[in-house]
Amino acid sequence: MKTPPIGRLELMADRHMIQRTKRLDHRLEEPRCEGAVFWFDQPWEGPLSGYCTVLHDSDRDEFKLYYRGLSDGSMECRRGEVTCLATSADGINWIRPNLGLHSWQDKDETNIVLAEEPPFSHNFTPFIDLRPDVSKESCFKALAGVAPLGLHAYVSSDGVNWTRQSERPAISDGMLDSQNVAFWSNHEQLYICYLRTWTGEGFSGTRTISRSVSKDFRRWSKPKQMRFGGRPLEHLYTNQTQPYPGAPHLYIGIAARFMPDRQRLSESEAKELKVDPEYYNDCSDVVLLTSRGGNRYARTVPEAFLRPGIGLEHWVSRTNFPAYGVVQTAPDQLSFYLNTHYAQPGAQLCRYTLPLDRLGYLEGRDAWGEMISKSFPVEQNAQLSINMATSAAGSVQVAVLDEDYAPLPGFTWTECGELIGNELDRNVRWVQEGVIRRLGQAAVPRIRLHFRLRDARLYAYRIHSGQPRT
Repeated sequence: MKTPPIGRLELMADRHMIQRTKRLDHRLEEPRCEGAVFWFDQPWEGPLSGYCTVLHDSDRDEFKLYYRGLSDGSMECRRGEVTCLATSADGINWIRPNLGLHSWQDKDETNIVLAEEPPFSHNFTPFIDLRPDVSKESCFKALAGVAPLGLHAYVSSDGVNWTRQSERPAISDGMLDSQNVAFWSNHEQLYICYLRTWTGEGFSGTRTISRSVSKDFRRWSKPKQMRFGGRPLEHLYTNQTQPYPGAPHLYIGIAARFMPDRQRLSESEAKELKVDPEYYNDCSDVVLLTSRGGNRYARTVPEAFLRPGIGLEHWVSRTNFPAYGVVQTAPDQLSFYLNTHYAQPGAQLCRYTLPLDRLGYLEGRDAWGEMISKSFPVEQNAQLSINMATSAAGSVQVAVLDEDYAPLPGFTWTECGELIGNELDRNVRWVQEGVIRRLGQAAVPRIRLHFRLRDARLYAYRIHSGQPRT
């Protein structure tokens, strides 16, 4: 098993590095709604705008928001469907740059980056290519398309001017009737695409996710359906799978779970909200997927990651769809974005935040709970820090075991003491007779971490060489 090198961050969003637990609950952090940050109110946008992507362009020190503009449902996958770009300095306040690339009717000043290329604006989804040797001419890439045309590849040097890579599709299989996402994985040294397929023939069965890989973004493998660890299949409308910022070996999917024909709104309530008549018979929420590569997702906590909000406008079909992209908007904060008020007047994009590295957690209640990690090699200069929160009465303790579960002298709970507080990156030290020890001073080749929690939460631990989390 590949194990944590210096700098490895392990989140309690899954159980991959957990050997066993006792008297601990595994839960998800509750995202915080920060309100609407963007409204689809231009003539070329409208209530059916969506399939958003948010990227942080570090070279230009700006955030980019790509989205489908669809002013009339009859233009879906036809001329009149466009791809738009908004920009922001902070991920909160967004503007539409006048790009001068495409006009809309009699208006020349628009933020449209792709037009008159149906059906590619239906689900055009870019990413920034982090492959170390990528050329500047193709440092932005995108996939777009639906069946039967397939997914086509686009490239760009600036994220504004896009060129289709070939007249032939990059990926031909799959129904693709959703947002199909891709990225470069340093963990697997491959381009990976997670795309929409169905379990039956054509548009039949259950909406699900398949995976295709490529070494060069041109030749892609035949998609393989993802597995969910034996859990019953649910309709997953979008998957939004991406490497977690700061832990690229962990892929997270903030996915839209779709409940067809599960109706909350009556006909009269839909009329009052002015909902498009085709879009009030279903509802959706958000679930968290994780993967460590290959064709397997984990649903460690199967319950909803984000529930529909208060108000009937949140119970409309195809609302609550997350954008592709989790971005850091403050030193201690991550943001992701959600399409809300879909198919209604006032369609908008809302921002949700999480404290840094707090996706899921192990929680000990009023009695001590314990977690023992899987074993991993440790380097001499390795240090340990943890992301934790206790009550005023609660605490966390950490001991170090050898690979055979034997406690290591000088690294017991007694030498650690009780750790209290609410901290994103708390250093752990062991003190014996005035001598301070760090993790790398454990004199064995492989170790396990043994946590005790009481009225406390453990969100993550990090093996590092003394550098702060960035």
